[in-house]
Amino acid sequence: MAVAPLGEEPAAAFARLRGHSEEVRAIVPEATAMSAGMSEDFEAAIAEGATHLRIGTAITGPRPFRP
Repeated sequence: MAVAPLGEEPAAAFARLRGHSEEVRAIVPEATAMSAGMSEDFEAAIAEGATHLRIGTAITGPRPFRP
């Protein structure tokens, strides 16, 4: 599971991840999954080839505040 670093455009981070994913697939062709992206940036992750997403907040809403 990859998430974009804070302060970096998600598209750039996921493009870099896609390059790494392609390198892995050249060695292990059956490695076809790429898990990346969260509720705020899943569209950029999909654009770069993500096959699995973490979109909990978009479905369930924000976590309750616990002091």
